Amino acid sequence: MTTRGRSITSRIRHWYGANPLHLLALLAAFALAGYAVRAVIAAGQFRGFAIWFTVAIIGHDLLLFPLYSLADLSVQRLLPGRGRRSQASPSQASPSQASPSQASPPGPGPVPGPPAINYVRIPVAFSLLLLLAFFPLILGLSGPEYHRASGLTTQPYLWRWLAVTGVMFAASAVIYALAWRRAATRARKRQAAAAAARTRAQQQPAAHDPAPSPTALRPGFDAWSPARPAHGPDSPGPHGHP
Repeated sequence: MTTRGRSITSRIRHWYGANPLHLLALLAAFALAGYAVRAVIAAGQFRGFAIWFTVAIIGHDLLLFPLYSLADLSVQRLLPGRGRRSQASPSQASPSQASPSQASPPGPGPVPGPPAINYVRIPVAFSLLLLLAFFPLILGLSGPEYHRASGLTTQPYLWRWLAVTGVMFAASAVIYALAWRRAATRARKRQAAAAAARTRAQQQPAAHDPAPSPTALRPGFDAWSPARPAHGPDSPGPHGHP
């Protein structure tokens, strides 16, 4: 039964190109979108919904997307730490290109921390999303209608939006400071380990060729047979006679 279930899952994955759960989630999203469209049509607000949807597509894809992409690139150029990972100094050679004796100790330069752009993008994105969703109340454009419906004013919405934006930026700054501290701690540990390795390499004596042992056997010498002196006119024979 398990093998058959795996074969069906493999066939669906081969046919669909992804996990079957992804297909189920996509079908559920389409079903929810269809229910929303049906509810809008039943409420008689299809025309306003179509206008809003068209304006949102045109305004986002043709106007807002190029604008905040350009703003993102501009902020990346202004923030510190740009290109630290891609640009390496010529003095920083890889271990395969420089020997331990030739490697120079790293200087006390700035510690490469995490890129700051992500800690700016997230609060800006959420702040703009809140502004986009509640801009009639934040900017006071629907003040009379809101007062007739609820009896309240729209004045607190601007200060609430500013307060939420400030809290998000403060939280992002704290998280960035903690990430920078962790990166600095890791960098100091790596520098200390590299310095200790260079110290051990300098303290080790240079390797020399080992001197030949006095008990080394000469070529042609048989260790299993006794030494036989060369025969001469005065040397004894094999039986002790000259």
